[in-house]
Amino acid sequence: MEALDHVQLAVPAGSEDTLRAFYGDLLGMTEIPKPAALAVRGGCWFAAGTVVLHLGVERDFRPARKAHPGIRVHGITALAARLAASGAPVTWDTDLPGHRRFHSEDPVGNRLEFLEPVETSTA
Repeated sequence: MEALDHVQLAVPAGSEDTLRAFYGDLLGMTEIPKPAALAVRGGCWFAAGTVVLHLGVERDFRPARKAHPGIRVHGITALAARLAASGAPVTWDTDLPGHRRFHSEDPVGNRLEFLEPVETSTA
């Protein structure tokens, strides 16, 4: 194995505009055009840095409540505030040593984890 290429989350049909507002406008990710053969299936793809998320339409969609991508960020406090101000849930979790992290949900209920390594003093 060489690298993780992308993470796919299932989404309901017709949710693309809402997801574009969340992942694109709110999180600041860039939408990646899907190849024509895949675009007819619906959904949308996003990237930011090395993070690539594919949001694929699933007919009998149920949001992932446990499974989730863990997305490393810079400026986690500002991100949490931005998400909370938009109405997204923000649940801080202190159980992972060496990191600040919180869980949230996208507009269709998929669980998301955001984490930032904590600078440790070596003095």
